[in-house]
Amino acid sequence: MKICSVVLAVLILETGAPIWAASFQTHEPVPAPSLLAQDNAHTEKTLSDYRGQVVLVNFWATWCPPCRAEMPSMERLRQKMAGRPLVILGVNSGESTDEVNAFLPGMKIEFPVLLDSSSANARRWKVFALPTSFLVDAEGRVRYSLSGAVEWDSDEALERIEMLLAEKQRKDKLPAPNKLQ
Repeated sequence: MKICSVVLAVLILETGAPIWAASFQTHEPVPAPSLLAQDNAHTEKTLSDYRGQVVLVNFWATWCPPCRAEMPSMERLRQKMAGRPLVILGVNSGESTDEVNAFLPGMKIEFPVLLDSSSANARRWKVFALPTSFLVDAEGRVRYSLSGAVEWDSDEALERIEMLLAEKQRKDKLPAPNKLQ
């Protein structure tokens, strides 16, 4: 037992994270499922509203300790990427507007929170655990996913986000196709 504790401590110290931390799953680019939810102002939002931007879609709940733990890192990511084509969407799953609105003031976050009270979006996105996150490229395709909490301003997360932003920038610089006359 003592040896297991020492090995675990060494792994945490060496990697900077516990061995059960979430890891990114790479996907072949496939169109993201539809996302239709309301923000706190009761305005309907869809994923296509953010087309042309890289989108972090994070499914979470107020009762979920890992969800609450990763939210400050998502806010730091938002601040770090200010002015760049990255949107963070916190999609609350399965809770009422009142529950979410009572929780948010204590979090000090400024990224959009969408309400999925019926969990219909979570089912469409095949979310089976919270938190679950997806990185969607500027063309609306899921490129990475992960179940579990992550530090969104870590080198590993930033590397993936920067790669998607660089892809968008390269595509933006391509000349428009010539039209045949």
